[in-house]
Amino acid sequence: MVTNPGPPVAAQAVDAVVVGAGLSGLYQLHRLRQLGLTAVVLEAGDDIGGTWYWNRYPGARCDIESLSYSYSFSPELDQEWEWSERYASQPEILRYIHHVADRFGLRGDVVLRTRVTRAVYDEDRHLWRLSTDTGRTVTARFVILATGCMSVPKDPGIPGADNFTGAIHHTARWPREDVSFAGKRVAVIGTGCSGVQAIPVIADEAASLTVFQRTPAYVLPAHNRPLPPAETARLKAGYPEFRRAQRLSRGGTVFEPPTRSALEADETERTAAYEAAWGEGFLNGLLRTYTDILTDEKANETVAEFVRSKIRSIVTDPATAELLSPRTYPFATKRPCLGTGYYAAYNRPHVTLVDLRTTPIETITPRGIRTSAGEHDLDMIVFATGFDALTGSQLAFDIVGKGGVTLRDRWAEGPRSYLGLVSAGFPNLFSVLGPLSPSVLTNIAVSLEQQVEWITDCIAHLRRNGLTEIDALPDAEAGWGVHVAEVAARTLYPAVDSWYTGANVPGKPRVFLAYAGGLDRYREECDTVARNGYTGFALSSCP
Repeated sequence: MVTNPGPPVAAQAVDAVVVGAGLSGLYQLHRLRQLGLTAVVLEAGDDIGGTWYWNRYPGARCDIESLSYSYSFSPELDQEWEWSERYASQPEILRYIHHVADRFGLRGDVVLRTRVTRAVYDEDRHLWRLSTDTGRTVTARFVILATGCMSVPKDPGIPGADNFTGAIHHTARWPREDVSFAGKRVAVIGTGCSGVQAIPVIADEAASLTVFQRTPAYVLPAHNRPLPPAETARLKAGYPEFRRAQRLSRGGTVFEPPTRSALEADETERTAAYEAAWGEGFLNGLLRTYTDILTDEKANETVAEFVRSKIRSIVTDPATAELLSPRTYPFATKRPCLGTGYYAAYNRPHVTLVDLRTTPIETITPRGIRTSAGEHDLDMIVFATGFDALTGSQLAFDIVGKGGVTLRDRWAEGPRSYLGLVSAGFPNLFSVLGPLSPSVLTNIAVSLEQQVEWITDCIAHLRRNGLTEIDALPDAEAGWGVHVAEVAARTLYPAVDSWYTGANVPGKPRVFLAYAGGLDRYREECDTVARNGYTGFALSSCP
């Protein structure tokens, strides 16, 4: 059993605290143990799993192939675990995480139902002191935030929710018990990736389904299927080389990079390339066809129109097809989605699409949702309204660094962090998959391993050399921020209001939040810093 918090206890002293027991936190714990360090993982949830514990909504599954979206650090684990589907569902991924925790004996150092409320740095002793909502306190030399890229749900911000007499659920906080839609009039608000996955499943059961859409998504077919044993065996035989290729790749997935501009090809050739990618069922399949999809608006429009043509070919009502067709932003500048039966769901007579651009929601009433065009009577509302991405989880509790400065104040105009790993003035506080790292633009299973391993090697270096503190230098941090912005500016990303830029959260600083230069280039940057004695950081020991 995973350790329960129990009654408040005296301060626990360990070498390192990991905040979050998802994929990142569990791997970080494993690596810290290999160093011989004492460590504890503090987890707010009732169980381990992180994203895959909280996001158990209908239809939830990964959008990177299962055999790629998994740990690569153990060849034995690669061979013993059997994935049942090309794109694993949430229950299967959670079973995998539990298997890993059991196989490597990680549960004993995980404390559940314990939310960190405050972390304060002791400048004299080079120690962090963490407080929790259970009264437990922990002191540690090192703190690693493995709190997730997408773990703080965005407040829908719709008035009247407390008045609704039916059931309300959020895809990011779905109840553990089964939710039945049978015979119910259901609304889904939001058509990002969680909405795209949930809508067809809910439509299978509900008496009626009303989808409230503000911005349509580009949804690509997953072509999900069972994995036959023979195919699994063949893939496993190639795992060692595949894992090496993943680590050296641009985005944590392995493919032959394109060599030509979309504008160099004629329409017939482009259409054939796009059809082939559409048929493969990869999240980034269309991006892999030509070199300039994310850097040239005209090239991007060729892909965008191809996807719109697919929508028109699937959705039988032309007006609905047009509403579902993205026209206000380039393809993939908001995260595209993998779906199964998403567009076809709108052909069902009991599924209705409401365009919030023309008829915005005014309020939630006791009976349903009222828009500017009238009221929709409902039994259940599902919010699929997304997250306060990347920075939200790191600003969810008070972090106080040198001089009493809080991280929230330091990031008031946007995140500052050297290599996306350490923020100046907050020594020995590391982030995994945080802002200004490749994180959400990559296969995060590969990215998190790279960052966990870098952090672990850094801690080992400090201990070997009798050092107790590492802090980012302000100039290095500022230079990294400029570099991240410059790299993003070479793409179409920054011009679009999206959660990549924080624009989905009112009042959040508008900054492109991820490193768009590729995981391969980022890995080399991090390795160079380490090889050169951690340039850009100040290393010291207690007086």
